[in-house]
Amino acid sequence: MLVSCPTDITLRHPRSAISGAPEEEMEALKKNKPPLLPVPSQSRTCSDGLSIDPTMVSQGTKRKRDHESSHSNIEPPLTTDMITEDARQILKRVTKNSNQINIGSRKKATIGIFGKSGEGKSSLLSAILGKKDLLPSGCFGACTAVVTQVEANLNDSNYKAEIELFSQEEWENELKDLFRNIKDESEDRNDDLFEIAVEKITALYGVDADQKTLEELKNDERFAEIKTYLSVSKKIISSSNLSEFTNDVASYIQHSESSSGGWYWPLVKSVTIMIPDCRELLEHIVLLDLPGTGDCNKIRDDLWKSKLRECSSVWIVSAINRAITDRDPWGILKHCIEELGPGGKCKRINFICTKTDEINTAAYIRSARLPRDQISEDKDQKKACILHRNDHAKTRVKEKFENSEIKKIFITDNQFQVFTVSSDAFFDHNLNLESSETEIPKLQDDLRNLNKSINRELTKDYVNKVKGTLLLIQSGQLDPDKKTIEMKVNIRNKFEENLRSSLIELDKYFDSIYNELEQHLSKGVEESVQFCVASTKAMIAPNKDGRGFHKILGALCKNYGCYWSKNWDVVLDLNKTLAKYLHKYIDEDFLKIFPVTGKTGKSVQEQIDKFSIIQSDSAYPSCDILHYIQNFIEIEETKLKEALNRDIVDMKKDIYSSIKITILNQMASCYQQAAAVTGTGSMKIKQDLLISTVDNIKQDMFNKAKVEVLKMFNNLKLDVKNALESGLQEAIECSQSQTSKKKRMDVSREIEQLERLLDQLSD
Repeated sequence: MLVSCPTDITLRHPRSAISGAPEEEMEALKKNKPPLLPVPSQSRTCSDGLSIDPTMVSQGTKRKRDHESSHSNIEPPLTTDMITEDARQILKRVTKNSNQINIGSRKKATIGIFGKSGEGKSSLLSAILGKKDLLPSGCFGACTAVVTQVEANLNDSNYKAEIELFSQEEWENELKDLFRNIKDESEDRNDDLFEIAVEKITALYGVDADQKTLEELKNDERFAEIKTYLSVSKKIISSSNLSEFTNDVASYIQHSESSSGGWYWPLVKSVTIMIPDCRELLEHIVLLDLPGTGDCNKIRDDLWKSKLRECSSVWIVSAINRAITDRDPWGILKHCIEELGPGGKCKRINFICTKTDEINTAAYIRSARLPRDQISEDKDQKKACILHRNDHAKTRVKEKFENSEIKKIFITDNQFQVFTVSSDAFFDHNLNLESSETEIPKLQDDLRNLNKSINRELTKDYVNKVKGTLLLIQSGQLDPDKKTIEMKVNIRNKFEENLRSSLIELDKYFDSIYNELEQHLSKGVEESVQFCVASTKAMIAPNKDGRGFHKILGALCKNYGCYWSKNWDVVLDLNKTLAKYLHKYIDEDFLKIFPVTGKTGKSVQEQIDKFSIIQSDSAYPSCDILHYIQNFIEIEETKLKEALNRDIVDMKKDIYSSIKITILNQMASCYQQAAAVTGTGSMKIKQDLLISTVDNIKQDMFNKAKVEVLKMFNNLKLDVKNALESGLQEAIECSQSQTSKKKRMDVSREIEQLERLLDQLSD
């Protein structure tokens, strides 16, 4: 991670740049920029004989704030786009090159959406984006295996879909598995896998395709057509007409039981739908459908889990009449909690009760025992019932959350919110609800505020980069006499000394955390070894009627230890069960070391935020050169820290998930052997094989998981230290550079201008 030094910059004097600017540029400056401050006429000399501005000594931005407070005419705040453009123009006037610093980009914030098909997800998204029937009903969740995401089209006014397809080799392997499930007539056959296989084959190849052999299917003309489809890894659909776009994309994201053949969703890994004219809501946000999946395809499963770990927020969508009693959304969320919490970065959960306008008024009055005198006219009666049920649902859902395991990873109340929405009433004002009562505007505000927050961060990063460039120019404006050069060398030596001592302190912190993790993991290994066989038996050999379970066990072995029923009513994960004691002993550590939000006094992020080579007890007197160099170093430190804190989230996810991955890798050959066992008594053979393998490798398997966690944590430490050391050493080198000797300049007023822009961002 390196600091960009402004080398080989052609400079021009900022005052002359303004006076010589074209008329239209001058007009834009008058409209958009606060007035430049007058250059102070007084100065004094520091002990080293350097001429300094007295108002700049140990005051930071104080003088500009004093100046601003004297103005009674306060201009309206600038937008982030205007602030970025102002900063770009300042850079252009000073250096003649506004492209030397790029406006940064970062990973978009991902909002994961849970919910079955028919719960109103498509209508919800269409309402939030303000366009009725924008997304076809059922496009979310209709095909349980396809990961679908929605984001803004920022390039043109078309509706666009990017469809990621299987490779030919991947599909051929999938096809063999599908036919193996279809032709399986043994007592071990899993009905869910059979239904999924039939659904996929008939969706692609038509009615009765599942009755053919694989060889017969290869002679079908559609087989050659599909092979052609898979010759490209990605298909693009783009149209300015919404209706045409919806029709074109439907076959890749929807399934019709009434019309078989020509539905291509079984070939699809993921679909990205890009919507025009929604920059305000989705410029930096992705809405991601996280469907439950009974699909046994490991490629889709791995993609699903990787997407899940990217979610910074989750929406659980359920029709209001089933919000409390429906186990599916809560069950899926509970199963995924590790990927969202300790192993992810989810900061917030929104539970969204949909279809609030669908109510039988008379029946609700009876069941809720509402007094008749509270409601009179028919129109008001329905609205009163809707709002009463909304309040009741919010209370009950919050109570359920408070009593759930999910609550453990969400510390503050505002991290869980309940919304009661009506997408239909948002568009149809005859359904008795005001726009605000549909709560769609609340969700829009949620997206808008998140989008604005990311925009502000990116704009702040850019303005700070420009400011850093000008600070270097300003620090080199003084004549390079002997005393100036000597002071710069002394400043450099002090910074390098501070860097070494700060790295030593950071090393001590990491070592203490490493030792704690090692102790807790060792306890986790002991408990895992003690209870793993019993835990395995409890999952794969339950003490109850075993009829039908042999099918579930077979599917679990085929999918390397994991099984989800098609409707998520049965979820088994042997790898997760084997990892639970190791996770149990480090979950609390992870919440403190890598908190999703807030401070714990122990987190890596807090240690990085504290890290600085600028010490308050500087041995050198305050003067212009020190002020500008310190400001530059501070900006570079902030950039490094922010980038590191983002990287740490990804490293943390990999560390946490390594336990389960290590266990899966150790058990993989056993799963393959067990999956191959068929015939009479196969269930008992599978069970014995799994149990004996766990018993035989338990000590080695759990120790390897422990070692892997510690190794990855140590790598995180080395990455953080190396990034800080190399990045700040580069910044120190840059701070020593001189500007062109041909023309020196004073850009202090331009720096002040940038500081005012930063203040506007903060406000």
